[in-house]
Amino acid sequence: MSNSAISYSKNRIRTLYLAGALFLCLSAAAGILLGSSVLTVAEIRQAFAEGFSSSAGARVFAFVRLPRTAASLVCGAALAVSGAVIQGVLANPLASPSIIGVNAGAGLAVTLCTALGIYGGWRLSLASFFGAFAAVMLVSLGARKWGASRGTVILIGVAMNSLLGAVSDTIVTFVPDVGVMSNDFKVGEFSAVTYPKLIPAVILIAVTLLFLLTLHHELDVLTLGEENAGGLGMNTNLMRAVFLMLAALLAGCAVSLAGLLSFVGLIVPHAVRRLAGSQSVHLLGLCALYGAAFVCLCDTVARTAFSPYEIPVGIIMALLGAPFFVFILVKGKGGHSRD
Repeated sequence: MSNSAISYSKNRIRTLYLAGALFLCLSAAAGILLGSSVLTVAEIRQAFAEGFSSSAGARVFAFVRLPRTAASLVCGAALAVSGAVIQGVLANPLASPSIIGVNAGAGLAVTLCTALGIYGGWRLSLASFFGAFAAVMLVSLGARKWGASRGTVILIGVAMNSLLGAVSDTIVTFVPDVGVMSNDFKVGEFSAVTYPKLIPAVILIAVTLLFLLTLHHELDVLTLGEENAGGLGMNTNLMRAVFLMLAALLAGCAVSLAGLLSFVGLIVPHAVRRLAGSQSVHLLGLCALYGAAFVCLCDTVARTAFSPYEIPVGIIMALLGAPFFVFILVKGKGGHSRD
């Protein structure tokens, strides 16, 4: 590769990071300021100066807009990075947490926790992780054992979604007080986010994202294919399990906050990969930036576009993601490029 090509690549990556940071800041500002009542910068300044209970605007900022915006940012980053990792590990550009059953596994765990009286905190986040990890491992092991094609992996994931969703609905039938599995939870929304639910999930997501970034070289090697990675001395079975575990932890924490948000882990990694290539250190970092900004913006649109009515953000995601998924499926595009 020529020096000019290397320079162009670095300039492009730098531009994408700057654009992503700007997009993130604008989305976060819109998420905090806009809603059924518009907050002003002066009200936010007053909240920090005089206390979060000093006025109605301060209370709205501290206890409604701030946790909701923070939740949309961390969930967007988590789901986008989770999708990028799953696509790389399974070598399937159509894989994402919502399509192959990862979110459904986390959702089942949340349903069980709620039936047992666990509504937030570390136990809910960790239970979501175990549910997501069990689902993704079942799909992965089944695909490997049966030598499934890429299309068959997706069908296995669809079947897993249906099975886990049916088990969740059964629990709700016998325990009607499990209100978390309402329509809003099944679609995905942020209106019920509270600090006891937010803080553990934020910590787990932040630590997992940082840990994943330290493993970017290993992810690059693993995406070369099992034979090539094994030839380079990698324990492919171990590393595949590690990456799927980390991806499940991200998706599980997001589900514990927002419910079953769909298609974030499909749309964002595809868009970033087309613009920035498949080098994992940049793919993961840019997916985190753009995924956070994208979900936050969608949540703001869901709150404001039909004011005074509010729709779950998952509806916006589905309207954008379903046509995108069909396009990739029909055209056969979005495969991994090798930079």
